[in-house]
Amino acid sequence: MIKAGVGRSNNPDPIKAGAEAAEEALSQTDNKADLMIVFSTVAYDQKKMLEGVRSVSKKIPLVGCSDSGEITTEGPVSKHVAVMALNTDIQFTIGVGKGTDKDSFKAGKEAAEEVKKKAKEPISLFLMFLDGLAENGAAAVRGVQEVFGKNFPIMGGSAGDDFLFKKTYEYCNDQVLTNAMIGIGLSGKFSFGVGVKHGWEPIGLPMKVTKARGGKLIEVNNRPALSIYEDYFGKKAEELIKEPIARMAYTYPLGMSVEGSPELLIRDVVIANKKGEITCAAEISEGSEIRLMLGGPDKAIQAAKEAAEGALAQLKEAKPKAIFVFDCMARNKLLGPRIGEEIEAIQNVLGKEVPLIGFYTYGEQAPLGGKLGPECFSVFHNETMTLMVLGE
Repeated sequence: MIKAGVGRSNNPDPIKAGAEAAEEALSQTDNKADLMIVFSTVAYDQKKMLEGVRSVSKKIPLVGCSDSGEITTEGPVSKHVAVMALNTDIQFTIGVGKGTDKDSFKAGKEAAEEVKKKAKEPISLFLMFLDGLAENGAAAVRGVQEVFGKNFPIMGGSAGDDFLFKKTYEYCNDQVLTNAMIGIGLSGKFSFGVGVKHGWEPIGLPMKVTKARGGKLIEVNNRPALSIYEDYFGKKAEELIKEPIARMAYTYPLGMSVEGSPELLIRDVVIANKKGEITCAAEISEGSEIRLMLGGPDKAIQAAKEAAEGALAQLKEAKPKAIFVFDCMARNKLLGPRIGEEIEAIQNVLGKEVPLIGFYTYGEQAPLGGKLGPECFSVFHNETMTLMVLGE
């Protein structure tokens, strides 16, 4: 049995906003729930907002994070708090890893180990909410894989802070954390499907990463990494070091060839320095082949539809009962006034009435190409529509 309810509020009072969203969600599940999931704007005092949710949800286990926009069954919004209540036979086991700013791998491993240790039944799916300013998001995913195995399905999103890039927050029961990762293990008898698609297309010739360290791209084709953008846009490095590179990056990110993926893996370009080095939102391996990518609204919306179709196919005969969307904030920026069309495209496939919750992220975690089973290999994505559906 899976019964889900979703509520949201933008009441200017953070305590009332949290309480209103929680009340609305619980009213749709007969005021019973086994898990509360909360996504919120950082415009609210985080402790007060959570206090408001807890005043209604009491001791029901709670997870979530801050974001850069909220998504519910009614569509995408910003500066809200969104809550899902899940009343179900699925067993949820929560673990926390700390210190993501110093050692993301260790934090991912810690959260996964706690989940594995506390779980009464084998875990079928791992959900993660990672600090969006972690030192290496890809390493946090590897930390989870160290515990659950290379082919284990991992889904989730990296917390945001309304595009400020200063501080993000993670929620676990009564706690508001920072530099943390929340892990949730799902076990029991249930069906799930995942969808992963970005719709960005490569432009120009493939280039080889000749020098890189973690998320820092130092040289490409034995030239300073920034030359990729200098050549394409005809701008000098000095101009690109200022804010414009981040503005261009969500339309022209980098794509990395990865074995097992029909699409190139997207990497957001965050900042550039005077040496011509580019810092990306997650690591790019030395020796890998990269391309400059181009995105557009129509392709992004089509990708969301295809992601939903992929998730539905994996459910087989099961009916969608709850939808979770982890969507990059760069797609939000790219789509602008058309962001609602992306969520509609998903709902047209999975059902307009199916309770849906999600948020705009600073990175997504999901299996490459949305593959499950022996081919499943979960990684850190950027600018990608990732979604998960629970079914029965």
